[in-house]
Amino acid sequence: MPVPVPVPQQRDAPAAETSHGGDLTVLVIEDDPAGSITGPELSAAAGTRVRIRTARNLTEAGRLLTDDVDCILLDLALPVPTGSAGAAPTASTSTTAAPGAEHRPEPAPGRADELAVLTHVLRIAPLHAVLVLTAQDDTELAAEAVRVGAQDYLFRGELDARVLSRAIRYAVERKRADLAQHQLTESGLRAQENARLERGLLPTPLLEGSDLSFAARYRPGRSRALLGGDFYDTVRTPDGTVHAMIGDVCGHGPDEAALGVELRIAWRALTLAGLCGDRLLSTLQQVLEHERQSEEIFATLCTVDIAPDGRRAGLCLAGHPAPLLARHGRPARLLPYEDGGPALGLLPRARWPRRQVELGGEWSLMMYTDGLIEGRVGAGSSQRLGQDGMVAMVNSRLEQGLTGEDLLEAAVAEVRELNGGELTDDVAVLLLGRDPERIRRRGRSASRPGPVSTAPAAAPAASAQRPPLYGP
Repeated sequence: MPVPVPVPQQRDAPAAETSHGGDLTVLVIEDDPAGSITGPELSAAAGTRVRIRTARNLTEAGRLLTDDVDCILLDLALPVPTGSAGAAPTASTSTTAAPGAEHRPEPAPGRADELAVLTHVLRIAPLHAVLVLTAQDDTELAAEAVRVGAQDYLFRGELDARVLSRAIRYAVERKRADLAQHQLTESGLRAQENARLERGLLPTPLLEGSDLSFAARYRPGRSRALLGGDFYDTVRTPDGTVHAMIGDVCGHGPDEAALGVELRIAWRALTLAGLCGDRLLSTLQQVLEHERQSEEIFATLCTVDIAPDGRRAGLCLAGHPAPLLARHGRPARLLPYEDGGPALGLLPRARWPRRQVELGGEWSLMMYTDGLIEGRVGAGSSQRLGQDGMVAMVNSRLEQGLTGEDLLEAAVAEVRELNGGELTDDVAVLLLGRDPERIRRRGRSASRPGPVSTAPAAAPAASAQRPPLYGP
């Protein structure tokens, strides 16, 4: 009955980083350790203390292999105990998977038996540098050992203290570099995956069939993040009503960003299901209460529902700053906010009244989070921009003739400039607008007859009947 080989516990750190100062610990695995170079010889050649442990077989090696071993010197001629070379670790053993170990090459056909001892050592010592010994006339086997996972090879007949000490140092540094490179590559891949995930969680407005224009800007406060605790969305329901919302979860971390996404998706589903005003916000508060990590977490929210004719809107505020309305030929002003309710998650049985707002024939409505108004006005200044400062800034840009994307880009850029650099809070800004002249031009363009075709009429594709996604 074969004796199971014990597999040592290892930390998730390269063995080369566990040495104390410049000292080295080498585990020599060969069946005739009496012929090995001694520690004093290696120490003299390396100019530093070298500790040597010797093992005559893989069973002894498993007992002597610990985290403070820097390098394994393995004789490829060592016999492999029956049942241990190709066997996977048993359920009772625990191994630490080395970065990239799952992609390690298999030995070439015909070399598996010759490299069985190396394959076994690489499995039980995934974080250690491995230096193999082979016969001088077997260069191909030595090269194959390096391809499979060893850091370097030496010929037994040319072994001396100077060559061995240099090879050990090289093997240790190469292993450390390999681990660092793999970790860097994995970090880059994780960053790319996170970026794709966060980008996919940003909303795609559903405004098909609407005559309203749409623009948005989003800038998370977290460094190197794409998604923050601010959230927004816009959808058009079958009756022609355009619903828009913007909100802010307190805090700036990934948990707050995830909660913001949950609230946005819940808002869209509830809106498409026909909920509006107080019923919708009450349901969102239930979602928040069940999903938040702490009872101290709350979220502010602003919702508007714009009538199909585009001239009126319903407004609900849950502890959120009031939107900014700019009518044609008039300065922009804040919409009333006296009748707003508390932020979601603060009061168990709160109510959020819906106020009717007259928009007029031509207008722009800007919804925003407090990150836009809490920036400072001057580096080192304690004064905040505030809502009054934001209104003055937007009116100045409107007088310059800026609209849509250009207006939002200029506003966010000016807020950053006034702050003296990047804003620490998340910023989300949403701009909806109605321009009757553009609507008329679009209608005239749609009514012009196209070229006459003599071909038989075919049924139009469903996608060909769809108006532009974002309106005019």
